[in-house]
Amino acid sequence: MQILEYITSNALILVPVLYIIGLIIKATPKIRDWTIPYILLPLGILGSIWLMGFSLESVIQGILITGASVYANQLFKQAAKCNSFDKT
Repeated sequence: MQILEYITSNALILVPVLYIIGLIIKATPKIRDWTIPYILLPLGILGSIWLMGFSLESVIQGILITGASVYANQLFKQAAKCNSFDKT
């Protein structure tokens, strides 16, 4: 089961937007890494509401969008970590 099956095509644009915002927040020295998903969640919900209008579905889409963005970040980090090991 993939999370992207549940995200509407209207809201998919928010995944890279939240990813980039997360990278910007990560570069901020006073914000701890563990707080980034908590900061991105309301932004994802608000962005989804802005795109789709206020409804329960848009709030759920915002949660899914945030989850996909954080998941994408972890995939990139794990792939980079895997590629950095010496394979000899």
